Formats: sequence, structure tokens, C-alpha cells
Amino acid sequence: MSVEDNKALVRAFYEAIDRGDFAALDDLCHEDFVFYSQVDTPKPGVSGFVNSEKAAFDAFESVRFPLELMVAEGDKVGAYLLFLGRNHIREMGELKPHGKDLRLSLFCLLTIKDGKIIEKRAHFDSLDAQAQLAA
Repeated sequence: MSVEDNKALVRAFYEAIDRGDFAALDDLCHEDFVFYSQVDTPKPGVSGFVNSEKAAFDAFESVRFPLELMVAEGDKVGAYLLFLGRNHIREMGELKPHGKDLRLSLFCLLTIKDGKIIEKRAHFDSLDAQAQLAA
């Protein structure tokens, strides 16, 4: 696959998440897919990714992930995007709902193998989220 093909795959991945179409991720991700949230916390499989992220998605009335920038080299695609959560309506960890919005920047590094995403590493400032959603 070309670098442009890899970027198109990553774009399709985030578009599916933006639509809430988690079933589509099975077609975009390799059978050996692993998600790492915050460096070295592995969550295997697409279901591991969805289960780990669903609490954040469900904590808001609506969630969007605008993709701001992608850079790619070889089998790696770096994606800079935003997490825009509107109206915090459900508990998220220790954070009680207060109707606030959340805006976070994220950097994700995705690795492609055999035309599918095999690894996703996410990096964001969790203290920023806590500060924005504090009572």
C-alpha cells in the first residue's frame, strides 16, 4: 500500500468512529489489532478498543473526532485530531456529569499491516480532561 492508501485507511477509521459505526472497524483493522491508550496499556482486538473508549463516547450527548492533520511514512500514519464531547451527561470514571463540553487534542500513531490497521497508540492530556469536567 502507498502512503496515500494508508492515510485513506486511517481517514476511513476515524470517519467510522465519528458516525458511531463501530462494526465497520472490523473491516478496517487487522485481526491482530492492538490499541494502546497512553503509551503501554495494551487492549487487544477491535472490541478491546471499543470497550475502552465507549465510556468516554457514551458520557456525552454527542462526540465528534475532527481529523486536523495526518502525516505518513512507510507503514506509519500520525493523526492529530480533536475529541469534541458535547454536554457531559453520564459518569466517566470518577467524573460526575455536569453538562459541560470537553475539547481535547489527541495524537495517534497508527501502524498498517496487510492493508489494515494493526496498531493504534493514543496520546492525550488526561489532566486537561479532568480539569475541564471538574465540578
